[in-house]
Amino acid sequence: MSDASPVRELVLSRDQVRNALDLATTERLIQSIAEARDDPEVRVVLLRGDGAGFCAGSDVKEMAQATMAGRLLIAERKALLMRALAELDIPVVCAVHGFALGGGFMLAIGCDAVVTAADALWRLPEVELGFFPPWGIEGLVRRVGISRARWLVWGANKLSGSEAFELGLAEVEVPAAKVLDEARALAMRLAELPVASTQATKRFFRERVPVPGLDALAREVYRENCEAGSAQAAFARFTSRSG
Repeated sequence: MSDASPVRELVLSRDQVRNALDLATTERLIQSIAEARDDPEVRVVLLRGDGAGFCAGSDVKEMAQATMAGRLLIAERKALLMRALAELDIPVVCAVHGFALGGGFMLAIGCDAVVTAADALWRLPEVELGFFPPWGIEGLVRRVGISRARWLVWGANKLSGSEAFELGLAEVEVPAAKVLDEARALAMRLAELPVASTQATKRFFRERVPVPGLDALAREVYRENCEAGSAQAAFARFTSRSG
């Protein structure tokens, strides 16, 4: 190893929109994951957000202004992002503070180890807004099982970080002020493990569970749902917002 850090930090930095995940950010993350994969000095990736919270979810205003084909493309690329996290042989640590909502929730649980602030807000609000979340559900089922995943997708519960930890959505729960320090310390501990056995472990578990994606059923359900009145009303609300 050289003097370069074995931990590559990827940072969501759209604080003006609470780090909402738009297509451009999705593409940058996919590219950054590929770069980490191809860099032999990188042994762990750490994903975090700047500002008030981790990620407020997908950029619904972008989705609202897109054509149906554009919405499907956005969903497909975000599903590819989830797949890239799963297919990366090195561990991925996620630091959640403030909030992990919608797509931010899914993005966090797509990582291998999640450190959450005890007071962070976790929730999937898409169904309440009027549309079906088409990507990330496999990762949710992998962590909590089908019945609880369905309950969470319905958005029936707002979870604190402590509750998310108890459900198995996060591996570590700490006070908000300690999230980043703990996540970095965890990333370094994982980076110090033998490379071959660490990567073999991730590959083994990856082969035993579904790799996240956007299958034909999810695509069709999402397409039909986007054309429903409730989704159209939600998109209209976001389209009319200024800024």
